[in-house]
Amino acid sequence: MREAGEHRRVTERRGRSAETLALVALMLKGYRPLGTRFRAAGGEIDLIVRRGDTVAFVEVKARGTLMAAQGAIDAQKVARFSRAARAWISRHATCDAATFRADAVFVSPGAWPRHVVDAFPVG
Repeated sequence: MREAGEHRRVTERRGRSAETLALVALMLKGYRPLGTRFRAAGGEIDLIVRRGDTVAFVEVKARGTLMAAQGAIDAQKVARFSRAARAWISRHATCDAATFRADAVFVSPGAWPRHVVDAFPVG
């Protein structure tokens, strides 16, 4: 039991570090943060950023290699992510004129985060 809890804490710290690095990379590209770790019934969005009229919901994946990170988003994850994105949109009527998309940022040791624009459908 104790080992599982420790593993969860290590994974949580790694995920938060990856999200911070992803956010810095996105900010350097001109995005400004609107939110982090947005949770809604059935899903979570790691980062929500905006550049111009585009709001991007961002899934951050940290793995040992970029290839492993890219393979970490499956259909079930996309469905949960899309539910959360729709919930965020419904709660933020001020973003009516915005274009929405789902991006991904893949983080691996020794490499700059890889930002994939429009990685999967928002739903």
